Amino acid sequence: MGIKDTLKSLFKSNQSDLEINLESKHQKRFDQDLKQVVDEINDTYNSPGWYSVITWGKLKSYKVIKGRSASYKKELVVYLIRRFNDIKKKNDKKKSWTSRDPERLLESIYSELLSGLLRSDLSYEISELEYLLKKYKKSDEANIRKFVEWPIGFTIQQLERIIKKDGMSNELKTFLEGFLKWPQMKQERSYWGTDMEKVRLKIQKWVFEDDHEEGTTLPYKLTADRFGKVVNHDIQSLDKEMINSVYELAHLFITAKSSKPTQKYLKATSEVIDNIGITKYKALIQPWIELVCSLKEIIVTKTDTYGGRTYTYNTHEFIDEKNLVFLKGMVWSLVKFYDSKTLELVAKLAERSFKKIPGVGPAAAAVGNACLYVLANSKGLEGISHLSRLKLRIKQNSTRNLITKYLEEASKKLGISSSEIEELSIPDFGLIQGEKSIDFEDYKLRLRVEDIGKVSSVWIKPDGATQKSTPSFVNQSESHKKVLKKVKSDVAQIKKYLTAQRDRIDRIYLDDRVWSLENFEKFYLNHGLVSFIAKRLLWQFKKEKDYHTVMWVDGQWLDEHKEVVHWIDENTSVRLWHPIYDSVDQIMFWRQQFEELEIKQPLKQVYREVYLLTDAEINTKTYSNRMAAHILKQHQFNALTSVRGWKYTLMGAFDNGVDAEMASIKMIKHDITAQYWINELNADDAFNDTGIWNYVATDQVRFIDKNMEVMDLVDVPKLVFTEVMRDVDLFVGVSSVGNDPEWRDNGGLPQYGDYWTTYSFGNLTEIAKTRKDIIEKLLPRLKIKKVAHIDGKFLIVKGSKRTYKIHIGSTNILMAPNDQYLCIVQARGKEAITDKVFLPFEGDRGLSLVLSKAFLLADDHKITDPTILSQINRS
Repeated sequence: MGIKDTLKSLFKSNQSDLEINLESKHQKRFDQDLKQVVDEINDTYNSPGWYSVITWGKLKSYKVIKGRSASYKKELVVYLIRRFNDIKKKNDKKKSWTSRDPERLLESIYSELLSGLLRSDLSYEISELEYLLKKYKKSDEANIRKFVEWPIGFTIQQLERIIKKDGMSNELKTFLEGFLKWPQMKQERSYWGTDMEKVRLKIQKWVFEDDHEEGTTLPYKLTADRFGKVVNHDIQSLDKEMINSVYELAHLFITAKSSKPTQKYLKATSEVIDNIGITKYKALIQPWIELVCSLKEIIVTKTDTYGGRTYTYNTHEFIDEKNLVFLKGMVWSLVKFYDSKTLELVAKLAERSFKKIPGVGPAAAAVGNACLYVLANSKGLEGISHLSRLKLRIKQNSTRNLITKYLEEASKKLGISSSEIEELSIPDFGLIQGEKSIDFEDYKLRLRVEDIGKVSSVWIKPDGATQKSTPSFVNQSESHKKVLKKVKSDVAQIKKYLTAQRDRIDRIYLDDRVWSLENFEKFYLNHGLVSFIAKRLLWQFKKEKDYHTVMWVDGQWLDEHKEVVHWIDENTSVRLWHPIYDSVDQIMFWRQQFEELEIKQPLKQVYREVYLLTDAEINTKTYSNRMAAHILKQHQFNALTSVRGWKYTLMGAFDNGVDAEMASIKMIKHDITAQYWINELNADDAFNDTGIWNYVATDQVRFIDKNMEVMDLVDVPKLVFTEVMRDVDLFVGVSSVGNDPEWRDNGGLPQYGDYWTTYSFGNLTEIAKTRKDIIEKLLPRLKIKKVAHIDGKFLIVKGSKRTYKIHIGSTNILMAPNDQYLCIVQARGKEAITDKVFLPFEGDRGLSLVLSKAFLLADDHKITDPTILSQINRS
């Protein structure tokens, strides 16, 4: 028997089994109407199941029911409750069932039809609604259906219509007060059901307002976690008028359940904030945001019993879920503000919200998305500026896509590209050529950008002398302290924005950007902040049909002949120099210029690696195996792909049918997508607590054109090919297990031990070859020059106790005479030793590691670390 026939016979038997005591002249029509609904659903939907999404508004049979009288529909509601309870009891006795079980489908139809009827105004009496709620309660007490799963919300809406029409009667108030005490009112929904918190608050508000004078709002208390305790305390300390307005806002905040606020919501919150006063409101809520930004997740140990066994486990907690809804609504209310302080706090909160909790994910993604909404929709470009920076900081693909969407929307409004939007929105913080001074009476505080992430601050006395400490009169003045606090905030922002702009410019090659001279000077050369980066890079100016490379020296542009460039005019176009544009001799010339002048580039440009097609790649034609067969730490690889603008999804040990994935990046300017294929490394227990593989294996690199066809590598633009392969080399060079000095000793994957050895001491990658070139130039100027030299892929260092071979690529170490492995785990952060050595560019930690290990081992007689000494002294 098919599902359709089964349902029809089931409908008849179900009707006869029911003990219906309802005295109704409509009972036969109920049966006819319900049968027509079931028949039409089966005729309209092919093999429907309980999970099927039914478009009720298109069903003729449903429209017939909707057209019946209110009294008919009210009686049908009661009839449906009884029918539902009966079929639910029958279904619950089943030991097994399929997704297309006809009785399950009937249960679903009754439930949805009941909710649909209660959505409309049925002109209920109070006693009739009490009857319905008690029927839900009785079903819950009989363990047929949980109270929260009945259409409580729609039933309460019927009560709301009565109150709006007739006001609160004593009869209704008495019932509601008792209703609030029902144990069922404390139920929480799981995957579906009524939001009982919303229902409780609505009823409490009705009762409260009936007992109090007009204009008084029901108090709201946050859950007493770290955030809630502070907010509750601060609210209680407010005066009567303001506390009432804040409670009014709180009731609006806790409705923030959607992805975006409605205009109705924004208007309502704006009006209350205006009543409070904008200054007062900011003073109240800004410390709350600061608090959330400073909170760290806490580890909570929990115990659950399942199947007769007790399980103890740890979980991370940040802020209570209900309080996060309050916080989200509060963030939405800030969209009307566009001052720097508010936007900085919102951006700071966004960053904190998207920070990952181990094994959980982002700490508060919904709050973070609310922050992005506010930044995207605030007046002016400062919010967009923060979005541009966050795009480089946040690693989740979905979040980065949302930011990109907001940037594209802003660009459409202004009629310019998203890249231009990002340039337009970069703040200069009042800097002129990387400097600014702030007056404090006769003193000045001078700020100067010294390096990426480094800003110096020096006090200038009236006589011109300098001092580092803050003058005492500044600390004794409230107005001066306020200005100083703003300056310190600016310094923190300058550091963040410098790093973000460095990373943005480093990724700009794939955009193939060309600027007019006017825009180049506005957004780069003369920009208070970005000029620090721009003046330390090579650029190319176009004259007629050719580009000419230029370098900024002592306030003027010099060409490859070291002559001042005079021919620049308003028709000149500009692009960022790349070594792919020049010959090897020209590249070496420019490297020499930067080294002689000791200009440290903020990103790797003149030493940038160039990747040309190899014979093997020409032969394979459509793919490159240059970076295949490596074992990577998957989480580190995922983080790197995100930073470099690639998309990648973590692979897990769970059975989702995915045993291969790819990291990809789309180059919109070229209509090309690059793919780096990644495979599971299916090893026993090689996954973390959430089932994500710790390690993955790499495969080929491919390029896909706009028609989704695989491209021949010879047709890929040289600039695109070299930049993509450089990224892939970086992924391997940083996240390969071969870089981890402890991986093999700590267990690793024993079956892949040969890979670790091969990579750790194997051939140098292009990045490592560049590192080798720099070390060769640096060695003659270093104090270890007499005991160190380069031999192939190793930096050889002769210490007092042994001779050491430091691999220039992995930075791992072998000791002569027997190539015994030496494990040295370097601490994170800048190396004090290499800080004193001029390095031609920022960003290669491997270079710093090789040099710091060389300095350490050259003086091996001074080493005191017992872990290192025990290895050196072992024969």
